[in-house]
Amino acid sequence: MAAWRLTENYQQLLGLFGSLEQVFALQGQRLTKDPLSEVILLERDGVRYYVKRYWGAGKNIRRFLGRPRVKAEWQNLRHFSRWGIPTANVVAYGLERKAGQFVRGALITEGLPNTQDLAALAHSGDPRLQDRQWLAQISEQLALATATMHRHHFVHNDLKWRNLLVNDQAQLFFIDCPGGSFWFGPMLQYRIIKDLACLDKVAKYHLPRTVRLRFFLTYRGHARMTKTDKGMLRRILGFFEGRE
Repeated sequence: MAAWRLTENYQQLLGLFGSLEQVFALQGQRLTKDPLSEVILLERDGVRYYVKRYWGAGKNIRRFLGRPRVKAEWQNLRHFSRWGIPTANVVAYGLERKAGQFVRGALITEGLPNTQDLAALAHSGDPRLQDRQWLAQISEQLALATATMHRHHFVHNDLKWRNLLVNDQAQLFFIDCPGGSFWFGPMLQYRIIKDLACLDKVAKYHLPRTVRLRFFLTYRGHARMTKTDKGMLRRILGFFEGRE
């Protein structure tokens, strides 16, 4: 049985994205492919659409139990939208099962104009990473969005620079979050530290310490470091020690 939804604001694309069968028949520019999925790019009337097609539910036990990876991805993007965290608009989504087992699924998002991911900026030595005013804008947006996410007991689990887009208006967007999930208790705290350590893993090579510290204080909502902050910061800085 296939369940497919074209969201309300995109009903004019019914002829293109009207069913899961149509979506799997689409031809476009292939951007990525792995054993579980592929992403193709389509452009219609000057708008780009990213079509992610899955034929595997996920790795390990997720192949048989729990949410398929594609379902996790569309649900997490919709969480971001509800929480006011800027992200790509979800155009359509759905999946097919047979005898209760995942067969295939897809997620379509609208492209974000004039954007690059932060990892690409770092790799190219983009001059914006030397602009203190630009860094302050991006850092504040990232800190507040990450804090919002964590307040909801949600962790990204892959909060890397490549999954953060910025546009030419210095606006930040969260994308690609199939591994995100809700946690509680000690495991929530561990994974929050992991999220923040993933961000700092690249930041420590490209950003001044003052910018990194300002990000952390904004995330914590504090004007200056507390004893608890100092302990948390030590855990973040030491998270990947011996693993790089």
